[in-house]
Amino acid sequence: MTEAPNTPETPEPEVRLERRGHLGHIILNRPKAINALTANMVSLIGEALDAWEHDDGVATVLLSGAGERGLCAGGDIVALYRDAGNGGRESADFWAEEYELNARISSYPKPYVALMDGIVLGGGVGVSAHARHRVVTERTKVGMPETGIGFVPDVGGTYLLSRAPGELGTHAALTAGTMTGADALLLGLADVYVDSSRLGELSAELEHRQADEVLQHFAQEAPEPSLAAAREWIDECFAHDDVETIIDALLRSESGDANAAAAVVLAKSPSALKVTLQSLRRARDLPDLRSVLEQEYRVSLHALTAPDFAEGVRAQVIDKDRSPQWMPATLAEVRQGDVDSYFAPLDGRPDLWEHRKAHGTNDTVTSNDNAISSDELISQEQR
Repeated sequence: MTEAPNTPETPEPEVRLERRGHLGHIILNRPKAINALTANMVSLIGEALDAWEHDDGVATVLLSGAGERGLCAGGDIVALYRDAGNGGRESADFWAEEYELNARISSYPKPYVALMDGIVLGGGVGVSAHARHRVVTERTKVGMPETGIGFVPDVGGTYLLSRAPGELGTHAALTAGTMTGADALLLGLADVYVDSSRLGELSAELEHRQADEVLQHFAQEAPEPSLAAAREWIDECFAHDDVETIIDALLRSESGDANAAAAVVLAKSPSALKVTLQSLRRARDLPDLRSVLEQEYRVSLHALTAPDFAEGVRAQVIDKDRSPQWMPATLAEVRQGDVDSYFAPLDGRPDLWEHRKAHGTNDTVTSNDNAISSDELISQEQR
């Protein structure tokens, strides 16, 4: 499972697989795109997990990202946008394989350690936050930014956020904001806090020591999460089951931060907000990750062909005017029947697990190192 050395005729692999001692190391290797996922990368990760599960020489699997900017900035949004105009077949295949990988990671029989250092968005959450061991640092910026482009959290994101304490997950999903490593610990998206300067040493120790022992040794006390002080108004305002009531509660709150959150939410796609909230509430009642992923697969494919996804990608990452014209434009105009339609069976397509049985491995959504990923969605707030 060790990659061949690179030559001028051999391009840099999108995923590097390394064996050192008893460690199998998966390195996402598209640093120019902050390791944004392609279908090829999803396939390579899955193949490595298959091989190492039955390799007695591998005791622990480690996931990290190449470069200094982050683990993974999500998927190639523009590739999905272009595929939507061609019927969405490649996106359906890609998501089916990606969601299967998310479920596989959550039940992997060997310790799977994800280093959630730097930017971890969208699909990056899917390959890390379902792991048995999830490590965050002072550089971590984790989030599900989908409502900002007329989309809905997927890759098991609604499973994770619907099970976060109180209404923290609802707040994260509707605002589409990024969280610190300490906040990720509070939400249950991570387990261990380690200073980024020690990650190399931690990785080296995993080569010959048990994962539990190593992580216990390197674990540090995290800073106070910024969301902890906001729990009261978040839990009160986001507890409602319709977005309009949430907005009203935020505006009526005596907290200035709550008032500001209302403006943040109202800037998102009205349709995406309502579908996201219903996705979270339904996910709470579903029994496991696989059933939530099946729901997300339906919702994602319906959202792919809805007008707000195309408009959101145009405004945020193509024209970059940051002024999407949502359709419908207001929450009041989004009908409940339209929201419910996102959860309906797929017309002419099999559901998630039937699709995987029928197709096995799938074609890739083409991409390159200049692909635009979820990182674009937080670039404005970083400036």
